[in-house]
Amino acid sequence: MTFDYIIIGAGSAGCVLANRLSEDPDNHVLLLEAGGPDKKMEIHIPAAYSKLNRTEVDWGFETEPQPQVLNRKMYLPRGKTLGGSSSTNAMAYVRGNRADYDEWAALGNQGWDYDSVLPYFKKSEHNEQIDNQYHGKGGPLNVTYAQVYRTPVADAFVKACVEKGIPENNDYNGAEQTGAGLFQFTIKNQKRCSTAVAFLRPILHRPNLKIITKAHTQRILIENDRAVGVEFSTAKNTTEKAYADKEVILSAGAFQSPQLLMLSGIGESEALKRHGIEVKKNLPGVGKNLQDHLFTGVSAFSTVPTANDALKSLNQIKGLINYLLFKKGPFTISPLEANAFLKITDGPDPVDMQLHFAPVHFGNDGKADFYNPDTFPHVSGYTVLPTLLKPKSVGYVGLRSANPLDAPLIDPRFLTAEEDLLTLLKGTKKALEIMEATAFASCRKEISLPLHRGSDEELVLHIKTVLETVYHPVGTCKMGTDEMAVVDPQLRVKGIEGLRVADASIMPRIIAGNTNATCIMIGEKAADMILGTNPVKRRTIMGELRD
Repeated sequence: MTFDYIIIGAGSAGCVLANRLSEDPDNHVLLLEAGGPDKKMEIHIPAAYSKLNRTEVDWGFETEPQPQVLNRKMYLPRGKTLGGSSSTNAMAYVRGNRADYDEWAALGNQGWDYDSVLPYFKKSEHNEQIDNQYHGKGGPLNVTYAQVYRTPVADAFVKACVEKGIPENNDYNGAEQTGAGLFQFTIKNQKRCSTAVAFLRPILHRPNLKIITKAHTQRILIENDRAVGVEFSTAKNTTEKAYADKEVILSAGAFQSPQLLMLSGIGESEALKRHGIEVKKNLPGVGKNLQDHLFTGVSAFSTVPTANDALKSLNQIKGLINYLLFKKGPFTISPLEANAFLKITDGPDPVDMQLHFAPVHFGNDGKADFYNPDTFPHVSGYTVLPTLLKPKSVGYVGLRSANPLDAPLIDPRFLTAEEDLLTLLKGTKKALEIMEATAFASCRKEISLPLHRGSDEELVLHIKTVLETVYHPVGTCKMGTDEMAVVDPQLRVKGIEGLRVADASIMPRIIAGNTNATCIMIGEKAADMILGTNPVKRRTIMGELRD
């Protein structure tokens, strides 16, 4: 099999690339996805998001034990289906801060400043409610506020933030990020609008696009410092090879893109040799620079109905029927409803804290499984989740073995930088302050989590007990010009021709917000770069692909 382009990973960026690269019928594109089709019903029902964890559509990774987080191994959900994590996430559409992208450019990545990337955000987007210079109309990705259902505690949260000094902001993706408001979601007609739905489903008829699911890429084929193709296993347990005339694009995410580079002989030479892998290119930055967002929780029991009520068996049945028949009720929304962005430290970042707000109580003992709603109390409640947006702790991704089927070794080194814990402590205190606001008086029964909050020591123990990743891993194939950079500002892997990386792994520094929208933007910009570098050559339509 020979194609012009081979894309590894049908996730948030990979689906965008498949769409854009195959727009011209003279480009022949192969898209490989290790997971299966996105047919699981729970993918498309917004409120069923948490039912996807630890299922066949989730890689279900975990960290190494984290010494600064009570030696916990922390769960790392990752989408394993068409659409990748855009098919399994909470659907929040967040772009981060203008300063994030200007910083990328200042680090030597020309063309990645905010003014340069904004057109790519807009290109993807169709925003149902907002029409201004910051948002797109007519793009394939639908973005909307929740329209048919909202709990009363969501509005109370926004008012409580205003009461405690955080201004109201109806569009955190617009002129100013700071402030509190309702979430924007990748939802359309009360169904999830993943990148598979937005970018793949409309183009399945294209004869120049081939999609193979349950195709686990084992390595990139490299000859004379050039990527010439890929080797992958199939659902039939066979091993096949496919070749690329122009480029191989790696879009497997922040854990598996570096893993695949290392399995292919690209990485720190000594680490590769330890696993018996032939070194094709010594790139010491592969797998380094891992960054992720972390959040903890402050919860209260409520006097008004919230999502906890919907978890009761009978209410789940009623809610599902109401959703399937009428597209109404709590099943139409994400588990998140509102959020706030603020600056809570004296550092240089204009925004360094996010307060996710969820109309659900996650348990009052700190022992409930955040990713398993069956462990939540069936008593009304709500939670503010203080989120560390600009972590100073940096980890890495490595190999456990040379077996492509083994999970990568993931050590984020959470909270190894003391500043991160101090920032989370400040965020937790701010969340408690907001919880105590009079705006919550009519719906607040009692603040029940943290159980003990009389001292900083008690709050720190609480933080470490309930701390979770927001599963926004980035940075492991860093874009830049320094010696630890893996790709250049054109996303080309250094020292290897015909190979690019386009996903969250290329971010030199994590953005101030949920990362999915940025991954989609990266796919859009990468497609433009690739098509600009490889103008289409006319070729015969019939028979073998040839120039």
